[in-house]
Amino acid sequence: MNPKVNAIAGRLSLRAPQRRSLEILDRITEIIPPHKGADIAAALEILRSEFPTVTDFEREFPSFCFALATGVGKTRLMGAFISYLHLAHGINNFFVMAPNLTIYNKLIADFTPNTPKYVFKGIAEFATDAPEIITGDNYEAKAGTLFDQLLRCKVNIFNISKINSEVRGGKSPRIKRLSEYIGESYFQYLSELPDLVLIMDESHRYRASAGVRAINELKPVIGLELTATPFVEGTGGRAIPFKNVILDYPLGKAMADGFVKEPAVVTRKNFNPAGMTPEAIEQMKLEDGIRLHESVKVELETYARETDNVIVKPFVLVIARDTTHAKQLVDLIRSDDFFKGAYKTKVIQVDSSKTGADEDQMIEDLLKVEQYDSATEIVIHVNMLKEGWDVTNLYTIVPLRAANARILIEQSIGRGLRLPYGKRTGVNTVDRLNIIAHDKFQEIVDEAKKPDSAIRLQQVILEPEQIGEKTVTVVSQPQLASKLGLQPEQTTTSTHIPQSADAPMFTSPEDQKVAQITYEVIRKLENQPQKLPSVSHLSHPEIQAAVLAEVKSQYRPTQLEIEGVTKQPDFAAIVARTSEVVIQQTIDIPRILIVPTGKVQSGFNPFTLKLDTLKYPTVSDELWAKHLRTDQVDVIAMGKGGIQELRLEDYVVSGLVDFDDVSYDAHSDLLYDLAGQVVKHFKNYLPDEHEVQKVLRCYQREIARFVHIQMQEHYWEKVTGYEVKIYKGFSELKPSAYTASASEPVLNFRQKPEDRSNMAKYLFGGFKRCLYPVQKFQSDSERKLAVILEREALKWFKPAKGQFQIVYKFGADNPEYQPDFVAETDSIIYMLEPKAKNELAAPDVVAKKDAAVKWCKQASDYAKTYKGKPWEYLLIPHDALAENMTLKGLADVSRVLDV
Repeated sequence: MNPKVNAIAGRLSLRAPQRRSLEILDRITEIIPPHKGADIAAALEILRSEFPTVTDFEREFPSFCFALATGVGKTRLMGAFISYLHLAHGINNFFVMAPNLTIYNKLIADFTPNTPKYVFKGIAEFATDAPEIITGDNYEAKAGTLFDQLLRCKVNIFNISKINSEVRGGKSPRIKRLSEYIGESYFQYLSELPDLVLIMDESHRYRASAGVRAINELKPVIGLELTATPFVEGTGGRAIPFKNVILDYPLGKAMADGFVKEPAVVTRKNFNPAGMTPEAIEQMKLEDGIRLHESVKVELETYARETDNVIVKPFVLVIARDTTHAKQLVDLIRSDDFFKGAYKTKVIQVDSSKTGADEDQMIEDLLKVEQYDSATEIVIHVNMLKEGWDVTNLYTIVPLRAANARILIEQSIGRGLRLPYGKRTGVNTVDRLNIIAHDKFQEIVDEAKKPDSAIRLQQVILEPEQIGEKTVTVVSQPQLASKLGLQPEQTTTSTHIPQSADAPMFTSPEDQKVAQITYEVIRKLENQPQKLPSVSHLSHPEIQAAVLAEVKSQYRPTQLEIEGVTKQPDFAAIVARTSEVVIQQTIDIPRILIVPTGKVQSGFNPFTLKLDTLKYPTVSDELWAKHLRTDQVDVIAMGKGGIQELRLEDYVVSGLVDFDDVSYDAHSDLLYDLAGQVVKHFKNYLPDEHEVQKVLRCYQREIARFVHIQMQEHYWEKVTGYEVKIYKGFSELKPSAYTASASEPVLNFRQKPEDRSNMAKYLFGGFKRCLYPVQKFQSDSERKLAVILEREALKWFKPAKGQFQIVYKFGADNPEYQPDFVAETDSIIYMLEPKAKNELAAPDVVAKKDAAVKWCKQASDYAKTYKGKPWEYLLIPHDALAENMTLKGLADVSRVLDV
């Protein structure tokens, strides 16, 4: 493999299917080097021996289709293709073709340096010598630079309509007319270039006769086609697949690999349309879609605030039957009867009924819908939003046009699959796309379950109490700010949270100003453990003097102070009192980084697979054929061009070695042992080896994932040693974010709620020693522990995400561990984890425990350097938690010693 492939894949952070596409292009150029006048028949014959899915180029030049699902990143792949061909093969001329104006404008933006989605970001060679971008709008003006030898790489971006010969009025397009400067038409100039590479975005749009002719006339050395739908519609709606697909990465794989949202079809519990008019069903779907949208909006803000991410504001897409229907829906949503007029200014209509200035405003509003400050929350469209409209914040789709289930699936979900944070978060609501389909629910579910369906939909059934319940994001700020009288950050949807019951320590604006400066100075000292090893050191005279001096240097007196009308604040007293409050409201949580030193070894211990649930049925010949057509990459990878594996075990092994943490050379004995267990299992209930082989090939990826998940439980790692670095002596407490019912009051933590099966929905308050005004508990056991801590500890809290940054090893992954509780007593600091007794030995619980105990050991060692309090980790079985227990009693039965 050309080393440029690895370099480019790394620099551009290519995903696995993008990287595989680049590897295939590298192999193509090795087999048939791109040059003018290639023998098409001979090239095809050579390619078919290695890539049997390519049966015809379907062009007058070698052309290959890379079929990647929507949301995987086709535009980024274009940048990788161009970078590779230019850097590895010296190709300088590229022609990127767009099917419509929307995609044309998007491509120009993405190929322009210093834009958010710049396709060459990370390619050092293009940092100072970026490709020249020539478009269908400026090519005539740039004709004078075409022969400039300093422009080594040129990327032409054109809409197909700019080169199509069959234009209105019978005239040739301007690109084919004579240019006085170059002595020929620009089209002719391009067609004579010895190294023109043609890249076709949404290539299924260029299969009509006129488009094919125009493309062939360009005479490129190679064509690279990108689409999510590698087929054209034939007579009777029959899908005719492309004959030049060299990589197929369908939506089902993108969903399984976590590159897109999980689509879910939504209905009401016990929904029965009997007796309801179509208009009533339509309005119910629309209203339920808006209610769900409001819930999703809150969940997105909660997630963003608890993880320090950008807040994403979602919107709803309503699919109308026609422009008249769209106008009726807009009028309904803008009426006072629809949620009391709350969405009057938050809806736009996108269809062909707009012209002139209204159309310009419509397009501007549509393009801004992804921005957080956009007013738009509902977009109503009539078959206009197709390829090229790439948004990441579409979370709810309400299809109101009559269509069968397959069309609803295919046309509804495409625009809403992209993930706002570029990857799955693990939070179901944040990772899910909702399709409101009360009347079509079962039909859509049945369609998605068909063997040839590209996806498997989740199912969401709304409970009656969910439909009308309003939720809000609640941000629980540490008590420190309110005790000092400082203003905490406000949220857009948070409800009122009771802060400290005590009166603020500082009430005058001047004193609060000094307290704020003092607090900021102390926060900066967090990052200097050599100067301030713990928060208690703030009371030391030399630290007080240093803080006081810095506060005075930063303070700017008011005009009244300068004129002597008011006195200057008592700096020393305010600094001392502020420091005292910070000490009282902070627990010394050092920021510890543990870095492995020396050689790191890893592997998997032998084990016996649990295969009881692995019960794939026999595969029919029809299903077998359809699977091959829709999952070609797997077939190519496991069969090397369709050739069957010599041994049944090889299907499992070849699937497992695709995982990054599995090395064939290092793990071959284990892999074949596990594969043998799988084969033996299938032989026990399938009729013969032929059926076993079909199951192994058809479900190879799923079987490999099933085995790989179990391998994670038996992963081991050996490290020569560790280097411990302390970056902070103590850490500022992070705000906690929760989603809560807008109507539920904050409950007193000493009282058991009526519905203990759903503890996570309640907010609890009434604390005296908790460092936050409100907390959430996942179980009644946690609530009981809070009662004990209020009585036994000096101070305690439930850490927010990212407070500790402790990572633990679970298989080859390194997720972050978030302890349940932290409590400080007179002599010790506890990290506490209440857990169901039957889960104490679970692999992930053990992995978290080991990481936490090591962290506590390092924190205790650091505390010894300044005679601070040691840390201990308590893993508490739920049946040990009772309100009459003491903290010492819990420690005696739950203490975990150093591992």
